Amino acid sequence: MSTDVATTAVPPRPAAPSPAPAYSARREGWRRRAPLLPALVFAILVTQIPFLVTLWYSLNSWNLVRPGSERFVGLSNYADVFADRVFREAAVNTIVITAGCVIVAMLLGIALALLLDRRFVGRSVVRTLVITPFLIMPVASALLWGTMMFDPVFGIVNFVLSPFGLGDYDWTSSAPLVSVITALVWQWTPFMTLLVLAGLQSQGRDVLEAAQVDGAGAVRTFRSITLPHLRRYIELGVLLGAIYVVNTFDQIYIMTQGGPGTASSNLPFYIYQRAFLGFDVGQAAAMGVVVVIGTIVVATLALRLLFRSFVQEDR
Repeated sequence: MSTDVATTAVPPRPAAPSPAPAYSARREGWRRRAPLLPALVFAILVTQIPFLVTLWYSLNSWNLVRPGSERFVGLSNYADVFADRVFREAAVNTIVITAGCVIVAMLLGIALALLLDRRFVGRSVVRTLVITPFLIMPVASALLWGTMMFDPVFGIVNFVLSPFGLGDYDWTSSAPLVSVITALVWQWTPFMTLLVLAGLQSQGRDVLEAAQVDGAGAVRTFRSITLPHLRRYIELGVLLGAIYVVNTFDQIYIMTQGGPGTASSNLPFYIYQRAFLGFDVGQAAAMGVVVVIGTIVVATLALRLLFRSFVQEDR
């Protein structure tokens, strides 16, 4: 007696995913990043490696005028830095110089940008002349303001103020912070003007015309429409200006030498004094690390606020 044996077909196993797409995606990613690798390697060599060396020096006590004095002291240099009265004064001067320069330069930049956004004869020539101070080297700018403008005998500022009884005022000695901030404002106002002018030219003219048709005056239009539109440009200018101005060295070194006393000494200049005049490598390195960390923290918070405003405006 024969029986039929029922057979069931076994479904084939699904083929394993080929690693080719993942490999090709990684290869495409590296191909796109390859042109940036030389810049990345260069940035690491000139920034990160010196910072690590500075970090190591900050943990050691080392004075160059005493050979063989290098020894590991841990965080002792950082404790001395925060206990240093001159360092705290230099930090306050840095904040005053940075805030004064950035705020005044931004206000002047907004005013100049509003004027340069209008049509008039010779506008291109005037724009070129306004930008010129930003193209001058900081050393040349400091020499110009220290000798031609603020000289107590032959300076142009005293010559202009002489009818008012202020013709013999020694600006760099009696008002060193004001002198340095004035030179910095003169140099950084064109940068702020360019940023704000770019924001004004990106503004839609139909919105301004609609506001004019609705009867809004110039002040109301600027406060309600133009100023909110310029917010991201103003914040970007303040951020970039603060990052660069906080590292000011040329104007202070040439115009005031940090004096009188330490009245105009900021953090970069004081670090220079400790490293190349006091030859205290350990404390100078600790001050540099503190300044770098503080700058990174402030810049990170500012960038987050800036990017958050970009996201809110794009929604």
